[in-house]
Amino acid sequence: MRAKKTKNTIETLESISGSLTLGSLLHAIRLGEEMAQVKFAALLGISKQNLCDIEHERRFVSPKMAENFAKKTGYSSNQFVRLCLQDMLKRDGIPYEVELVA
Repeated sequence: MRAKKTKNTIETLESISGSLTLGSLLHAIRLGEEMAQVKFAALLGISKQNLCDIEHERRFVSPKMAENFAKKTGYSSNQFVRLCLQDMLKRDGIPYEVELVA
């Protein structure tokens, strides 16, 4: 995978595309790396169908799994976990913004 991404990268992506979800971020990373779903799913340690469901927001992952995905792709664990928690709040109709402090 490419070099680690910073918070500014995520903020820039959000300013261009609107609010990111973990699924849309994973999809963008996969396309940017020009990887097929099968290969990217193998990298993440999940099935192709599970990846498809996550990318299309039919399935959500736990914060622990989000952190694991970040480590496997070389991206910020903080941002992956933040997006995971934000997705959960959005899904449940809770209007809060998540900010993580390590």
